[in-house]
Amino acid sequence: MLNFLMQEGVDPAIQELEPEVTEKTLSIMELLMNGGVGGQVIIGVLFILLFVAVYIYFERVFAIKAASKMDSNFMNQIRDHVAGGNIQAAKVLCAQQNSPVSRLTEKGISRIGSPLEDINTAIENAGRLEVYKLEKNVSILATIAGAAPMIGFLGTVIGMVLAFHQLATSSGQAEMGSLAEGIYTAMTTTVAGLIVGIIAYMGYNHIVVRTDKVVHQMEATAVDFLDMLNEPA
Repeated sequence: MLNFLMQEGVDPAIQELEPEVTEKTLSIMELLMNGGVGGQVIIGVLFILLFVAVYIYFERVFAIKAASKMDSNFMNQIRDHVAGGNIQAAKVLCAQQNSPVSRLTEKGISRIGSPLEDINTAIENAGRLEVYKLEKNVSILATIAGAAPMIGFLGTVIGMVLAFHQLATSSGQAEMGSLAEGIYTAMTTTVAGLIVGIIAYMGYNHIVVRTDKVVHQMEATAVDFLDMLNEPA
């Protein structure tokens, strides 16, 4: 080995004194907490937005799941009660179901005897109220999906401004290591903002799809109810 080192022109003593290069790794918490006061404030805001987004998502998922439950024999029972003239029993059945579809049907039953146009208008008005209930707080989820990445990017811009301000005030003598550290810790706010925005965006789209299914179910039931009233006696 010594002969080989001598042939290569490398002093063995110098070879032994060379320091070992160790890679420095950072945990996620270190990246989040090393961004200075401004970065920590923005990270805190993003964590709050993430909590709100997750809460709204699961609250809406459970609410929509409860709203979509419907007895497959519901309309047949309503048809039998209405055909037999037992309007009160039909209303009781709707109250027992306690779903957007049953509430729309109950609104139509309460208008039986009026012109079909009036019944249709009453059902449409009740349907708008039910859709509003289903979409409660969903707009907040959409707002978080759009605002979180911008808030994260704002933190990065602030960090970059502070880094270049340090470079300017030091007359160009600032250490590159400290500048690089300030830049990559500032960019963690953009990463956090994008993560929160993606989660909120995916949750929003899922809620919209689930809501559309319930709305379609309400529309189909309303059409069936009006067709039932148009059936010849």
